[in-house]
This record gives sequence, structure tokens and C-alpha cells, in this order.
Amino acid sequence: MSEDDLQQATLELALRLGDDALVLGQRLSEWVSNAPYLEEDIACANVALDFIGRARMYYGYAAELAADGRCEDDFAYLRSEREFHNYLILELPRGDFAFTQVRQLLVDLYNSGFLAQLCRSRDATLAAIAAKAMKETRYHLRRSREWVVRLGDGTEESKRRTQQALEELWGYTHELFEPDTLEQQLAQAGIGVDTRMLKAHWQQELEALAREAGLHLPQNDWAVRGGRTGYHTENLGHLLMELQSIHRAYPGCQW
Repeated sequence: MSEDDLQQATLELALRLGDDALVLGQRLSEWVSNAPYLEEDIACANVALDFIGRARMYYGYAAELAADGRCEDDFAYLRSEREFHNYLILELPRGDFAFTQVRQLLVDLYNSGFLAQLCRSRDATLAAIAAKAMKETRYHLRRSREWVVRLGDGTEESKRRTQQALEELWGYTHELFEPDTLEQQLAQAGIGVDTRMLKAHWQQELEALAREAGLHLPQNDWAVRGGRTGYHTENLGHLLMELQSIHRAYPGCQW
């Protein structure tokens, strides 16, 4: 890849990672005032803010690379769903509390491996963002792991809901480990991460945790893909309508 192509690919990667963080942060924020009890309400808000802060860093770097006058707000508020390239698992409705915690566990385990590798990127900015995000992810993973074990090893009802969430989410995990050409090229260039290399450890960690929680991992008999190419579920459009409504209603407004 030429230097210009490499810069454009890095810009796209930064946008993808920003989209991942923003969409999940928005979903988690929906628990504010709706969580099971006050401490968990605050915890959900804090985790949501971690992801939104992460999105700002990625979008800020994308704006720096684009150098065309756009800023982080343009990326967050002025793109349509087809222009977002987040993973599909992140945009699914929040569901019940078991669904949220199972999704969080699947994503936290993925992020733990991904960010550890991105910390080694030869792109200094991406490596710095990853290093900061890794500290947050250690807390996120500890929390989601404890919740899934608690729910899986809890009442008959909590166990049923947790197992059901695993079944409903499993087919969305495959695209996490299927890098496209751009991501493979960036990995070869020492900038990105070859996510195919993360799956074996991710699977092993999940198997151990499932045994502890009294759960079983689903079969790989279905899969949904498309997030990285801009093909989304109907849920992303609804999420962006709420997320972007104020900015679009008052364009250029500052406060």
C-alpha cells in the first residue's frame, strides 16, 4: 500500500472502532434510570461513558487524518446508518439485564484480546488509545464476568434468561473474527490487528466461564454478518434517530 492508501485505510479503521464504541455506549446508556438498582444504574452509566469517550478519541484521530474540516461531531451525528461500520452485535436492542451482561461479556473478552494487540501498533496514536482503553476494559471484563456467573448460577429464571441470551447473541459473534481485506492489510502493515488470531483464546475463556456459570455455549449453526460493510439490522436506524436528533434539529448549535 502507498502512504496515501495506508493513511486512508487507517482513517477507515479509526472510524470503525469509533462506531463500535459509540453504538455500544449508546445502548448501555439506555439503562440509566432503568437498571435493577441504584448502584448498577451508576455502573452502567460509567461503562457507557467509557465507550463514548473511546469513540471521541477514535473520531478525533479520524478527523486529524481526514484533515478536511470535519470533527468528531460530524462522524457521530451527520452520517446515515449505511455509513456506520460497527459490528452488528453492538446495535441490537438492550434486551433484559441478562442479555446486556452476556453481550457485554462477549464484547469485553473480544476487546481484551484486540486492545492488547492494538497496543503494539506502529501507529502511535492508535496504540495510545488502545493503552487507555485497555485499563477500562479490564474493569469492564471483571464486572461482566461476575454478572454472567452470578446470573447463570443464580435462580432458575436468571439461568434461563442468561442461556437464552447466549443463544440469541451467538450468531452475531462470528464477524468479530472475520477481518476484511482492509483490516488484513493494516494488520500486515503492523497497524491493525488480525482478529482471526484472537478467536481460539476467546473461545477457551468463554468455555471456562460457561462451566463455572452452569451454562453451555451454543452450536455454530447460524451467523449474521454485514456491519463492517454498512449493512445493518433495522435497530441501528432507530438508535441513530435518537442519538442524532438534537444535533440534526439544531445544526451548528454549540453549548
